[in-house]
This record gives sequence, structure tokens and C-alpha cells, in this order.
Amino acid sequence: MDGCFKPAWWCPGPHCQTLWARLVRYAPDVALWRERLELPDGDFIDLDWVEGSDGPIVIVLHGLEGSSDSPYARGVLRAVERRGWRGVVMHFRGCSGEPNRLARSYHSGDTDDLAYLVDTLRRREPHTPLAAVGFSLGGNALLKWLGKTGKPVPLSAAVAVSVPFVLHNAAERLRHGFSRVYQWQLLRSLRNTVAEKSRRMELPLKIRSLASLKSFRDFDEHVTAPLHGFDSADHYYTVSSSRQYLKGITLPTLLLHARDDPFMTAEAIPRGDELSDTVTLELSPHGGHVGFVTGPWPWRPRYWLEERIPAYLERYL
Repeated sequence: MDGCFKPAWWCPGPHCQTLWARLVRYAPDVALWRERLELPDGDFIDLDWVEGSDGPIVIVLHGLEGSSDSPYARGVLRAVERRGWRGVVMHFRGCSGEPNRLARSYHSGDTDDLAYLVDTLRRREPHTPLAAVGFSLGGNALLKWLGKTGKPVPLSAAVAVSVPFVLHNAAERLRHGFSRVYQWQLLRSLRNTVAEKSRRMELPLKIRSLASLKSFRDFDEHVTAPLHGFDSADHYYTVSSSRQYLKGITLPTLLLHARDDPFMTAEAIPRGDELSDTVTLELSPHGGHVGFVTGPWPWRPRYWLEERIPAYLERYL
């Protein structure tokens, strides 16, 4: 269905929407405390919790190379806090400012750590309502977990924003036009992370020069796939893309997406017949990638996601 988002007149186009939300906006000031969750395989993930409150818990999954410092993560945490709920950012492995212990890191189809976190929270507080919000890569992982699990999961609702539903499509789209700027910035961060880890431990990689990896497909072929047990980048994309799992979701789930998202093409957007009865797709003509900036003036911006996400979750929490 069509979403009700209307972009700010002073922030037109997908790139302005995307870059304003990523680079111009200040991350809201939210007081957080950190918990380290030890994992069954000997690794760990870090959780950043909103201070205070004892209400429902909203798990926030960041995007590629994101963290609790990402403006969109801080924004939704502040919105959650204002509702009297508890927000917690689950950092994917190696994204909390400290390298993880194992050679592997994280990827778009990485669901085991999310499942372990949900099980942990449910054991701690059996009767507390839980929800999850995933952005971009985090949204893809969330949807894959919900759809592949199939059976009822211990969440009340979920929201996924700007999801790369078809990873092949996203990898190709980011090789063209201005979208190459996003690829360049993210690849630089990924290469630096791998280089830093390689100074700490031996990595099972055949690639000799990380600088030779010029696209996401290159990186996923030579780094993501071998580190995470995939045969190739194509194997990784095929297994991890969330679009194929949407029909299996049994939880009330809202998908927020813009047709002009510069991280993928419109062909990646799922059709209505690919969604289960519990999934609602709100598709806006504009909004960019995790942008959705509105408001009357540049000095009075509003971030629509921080209004729409808690409004949807409130029905179930």
C-alpha cells in the first residue's frame, strides 16, 4: 500500500533524503548503558540500553557498519524512551567499537545472534512484551529470521525499514551512478575493519590486497563468503535475501520503504502476493534510504520514521 510520508520541500530527491539523515543530522542525545552478551560459540555482542524504565522492550538492529551512534538508531531509541518503553541496540559482531573474538563477523543473513538475544530476554522476563525494529541490513536479517522461523516467535510486532530485499539487486545498484558514493564509503569502512582484525588474528582469506576490492560483490566474494561458510557471493546473496521469506512471517510486521531508495531498484520491492497476511508494506514514492526527512524548514526538520515506527508498535505493546 502507499505510505503517507511526504518529503520536505527543502530536501528533495533520494540522495538529499539519504545524506541529510546520515550526515547533516546530529545524533540525538540519549543516555545508554552497555551490556556484553556472551555467545555460545565463545564470541560476544554488545547491547546498548536506554537508561531507566521497566516497560516493553524494543530491539533495534542497525544497518551495515552502523551502531548505537548512528543517528537513525539514536532517533528511534529516543522515540521509544518517550513512550516509556525500553530500547536496546543489538550491535552485530565487531560493530560496537571493539573487534569481536572470532574470524567471522556479521552479514545480511546473520540471524543466530538475534535469535539468541530474543531467547535470552524471554528467559529473563517471560511476560515482558518484546518488539524489534531493523534498518537496512538489520531489517533484512530480522525479516529472514521471522520468515524462516515460521512458527510463532516471542515478539509482539516488528518493523523493517529500507530493506535490501534482494541482495543481488542491491550489490548491482550500488555500482552505478551517484550510488557508488555510498558503496565507496561503506567499503572503505569494511576494508578497514578487516585490515584491523587481520593484525590481531589469522583470517582464512585468499585475497592478498584488500584495496583491490572495489565493489560489494568483490568484498562478498573474497571476504564475506569465505568467513561465513558460503560458496561464493552468489550463494550468500541467494541464501540471505529476505524477500523469499516474507510469506512465512506470522508476526504483525510493518515494512517501510521508498520507491526511490538509491541502494536498490524498484524491482527488488516485493509484490503483494509475496507477503503473508500479517505483513503490511507501506511504500512511499520518496524517502531515500533510511531517510524520510520532513518538516517545514531546514532548521526544523522532522524524522518521520520516529513517528511512524512507535505509532505502529503501540498497537501491540
